[in-house]
Amino acid sequence: MNLTVLGAGAWGTALAISAARHNPGVCLWARDPEQVAAMAAARSNTRYLPDAAFPPDLQLTSDLGAAVAHAQTAGGLIVIGTPMAALDGMLRSLPADVPVLWLCKGFEKGTGRLGHEVAQAIRPEGRYGILSGPSFAEEVAHAAPTALVAAANHPALCEQAVAAFHSDSLRVYTSTDPIGVEVGGAVKNVLAIATGLCDGLQLGLNARAALVTRGLAEMSRLGLALGARADAAIDNAANLVPRLANALPLSRHEPNPRSVLDRIYKFAAQPSVLPSVPQPVGAANRDAAYSPLWDVIMVHWQPGRTVRELRSVDEVLAAEDAGDVRLQPLDLVVNCPVLQVGRQALPGVTPLPLP
Repeated sequence: MNLTVLGAGAWGTALAISAARHNPGVCLWARDPEQVAAMAAARSNTRYLPDAAFPPDLQLTSDLGAAVAHAQTAGGLIVIGTPMAALDGMLRSLPADVPVLWLCKGFEKGTGRLGHEVAQAIRPEGRYGILSGPSFAEEVAHAAPTALVAAANHPALCEQAVAAFHSDSLRVYTSTDPIGVEVGGAVKNVLAIATGLCDGLQLGLNARAALVTRGLAEMSRLGLALGARADAAIDNAANLVPRLANALPLSRHEPNPRSVLDRIYKFAAQPSVLPSVPQPVGAANRDAAYSPLWDVIMVHWQPGRTVRELRSVDEVLAAEDAGDVRLQPLDLVVNCPVLQVGRQALPGVTPLPLP
C-alpha cells in the first residue's frame, strides 16, 4: 500500500515511522524544504522526535504534488497530520477521489465544525474519516504498545487504516461513528485541565476518579447531542477512557500535575501571542479575579533569520515550520488575569485603571 502522511510534526512523523517499519511504500511530506533536507541528512526528525530513527524505506519530500501522486494508486491512502486550522485548506488541495484520514482533533475556530463537517462541505462524495486514539507520539515512534481507532464514513476506509498501521506494537480498531470519536478527542482536554486543578488543590485521587467517571458521562451526552450513534456508545466509551491519559496519575504518591492547558507564546522583544482572549461567561463575568491558566512557550528566533513581529498562533506555527523560530516549552504554568484588551474590558468586568 502506498501511504502518504502530510505533516511532519511529532504525531505525523511517529505514525509514518510506525507504518514504514512494515511497509516500504510510506512517504512523509513537510512543506519546508529545509526541514526535509535536515530530516534526510539525519534520518530522523530532530525538531520533534530526535531519538526516533527513520526506517530505511521511509521516503521524504517537500513536493506536495509528488506526495499526493504517491498515494494515487490502487489502495493508496493519505493521512493529514496538520492542525485543525489547516484541515479545510489541505482537503481543498487534494483530489476528491483519494481516500483521506486526518489526525487533528478539536472544533474549527470560528465555525465550531468538527473534522467530518469540514470534509462533508468540501468532498461530500469522498471517502474520509479520522484516525485517533489514546496515544503519545514518542511512544508510537519507539514501538511502545498502542491502540488507535479509525472512524470513517465508509467501512472500506477503516480497513485501509488497519492495513496501513496495524502491527505487532500498534492495534487499530474500527468504528462507524466518526462523530463520537471526534467529540471524545475534542473535549478530553477539558477534563485533563480539571484533573490538573484537582492536583493543584490536593483533592486526592478519589476526586480525580469521580471527575473522570462523570466526565465520561458528559462526553457521551455531548456526543449524542451532536449526532454520535447511540448504538456505538459502548465502543465509544472504550475509546474515550484511555484518551484521558493526562488525567491518570503516574503513581499514588507522585501524581502528575501537568495537564493540557492553553498556550501563551512569549517573546524577548514583542508582545506575547495568545490563541484567543478568554471570554468568561455567566457568574465569571462578575468576578474581577477571573484568571485563566496558561502553558508558557518561549519563542526563540533562529540565527540568521529575519526577526519580525508575529501576530497570531498561525504565524508562530508557520514560522516554526519554516525553521525561523524554535519553540521552547517552559516547565511553567501561569495564572494570568485577563481583565481587558487594549482599553476595552471583558464583558461585565470592572478592571483596575491602567497606569
